[in-house]
Amino acid sequence: MESFEVILKPICLVILIVLCLHAMPSSCNFTSFVFGDSLVDAGNNDYIFTLSKADSPPYGIDFTPSGGQPTGRFTNGRTIADIVGQSLGAKSFPPPYLAPNTEALAILRGINYASGASGIMDKTGFFFVSPIIHSLCFFFISKKRTNVKYMQIGRIPLGEQVSNFEQNRIYMVNAMGENYTRKFLKKAIFSLTIGSNDVLNYIQPSIPFLRHDKVSPTTFLDFMISNLTLQLERLHEMGARKFIVVGVGPLGCIPFVRALKLLRSGQCSSAVNALIQAYNQRLKELLSRLNQEMGPETIFVFANSYDVFMDIIANYHQYGLENANDPCCGGYFPPFVCFKSSDANTSALCEDRSKYVFWDAYHPTEAANLIIAKQLVDGDESVSFPINIRKLYNYNNS
Repeated sequence: MESFEVILKPICLVILIVLCLHAMPSSCNFTSFVFGDSLVDAGNNDYIFTLSKADSPPYGIDFTPSGGQPTGRFTNGRTIADIVGQSLGAKSFPPPYLAPNTEALAILRGINYASGASGIMDKTGFFFVSPIIHSLCFFFISKKRTNVKYMQIGRIPLGEQVSNFEQNRIYMVNAMGENYTRKFLKKAIFSLTIGSNDVLNYIQPSIPFLRHDKVSPTTFLDFMISNLTLQLERLHEMGARKFIVVGVGPLGCIPFVRALKLLRSGQCSSAVNALIQAYNQRLKELLSRLNQEMGPETIFVFANSYDVFMDIIANYHQYGLENANDPCCGGYFPPFVCFKSSDANTSALCEDRSKYVFWDAYHPTEAANLIIAKQLVDGDESVSFPINIRKLYNYNNS
């Protein structure tokens, strides 16, 4: 029976993809391959030895498909990638690459390779301070974490995520050949939401016994852009043609950085945000250059999450929100831990999660993600350049 299933699955994959490409393209599901960090991780970190996890309540408390149980998403509900997919007609979410129940046929709707604490550069996340803080706190407050001494800080860097996609592509080629694989990937969306942890690692104080001199901001941005360019080119060589590359948001305004820089509530770190704006400008220039070099079949969309998120923070009342400063869960000061205690129904959750911009000290709530995703999907060129995500999805589908 097992050998029969091994033979049957590739045959089913070929039949379904041929139907999608020719017989019934309009009825086929939205296909998305998601790369990134904890902003879009759908649960990959649940399956690796890492201190950066979102596998305990109240994470996922508003995620309807799981009945409010944690799925490894670092928010109370859906991520931006989840909402963008649903806005474009996705019937389900791309499963995490490392999940044991992720079957080969999941390639039809895409796969999520994202990993919390990961970055564009391989070393990002290795000495990530916040997971260390979390582990120390969890060691004392949660019986589930009593084996924390056996854990190590782990994450899947962007380069390894692309390599994981390469393994999936090999399966596709073996199942249906190179030509059909390229036709299929030509219509899929490849989204990359990454870079925040690179910046966070750069701005944090060095760990004393692991002290090393930091490079200049200009050199640091050079490293980020050159490493990202390499991974985008790898994906393009493997057949990716529709890219969404999300810029880094205003990390100078998140509760963690405000506490790190000892800023008053409501105040942002101008130095951190200036570094991010310099990166985003260089990223936009890179994508414009790639569009000129690789077009017209290939389109790289720059998703300007920075300006969208800054507008939410500045005008949160206009969006129906009530708090743009404090995290809904976990507190404003170290250790920033968001957890469900054993003697209470919830941790220190805010009264109404739909009214907060920040879920914890690092990540937006589903309410904020909804606003961001809506603007990225249907916004103008100031938000998504050169076209918005809906137009990207419909581009060159004939």
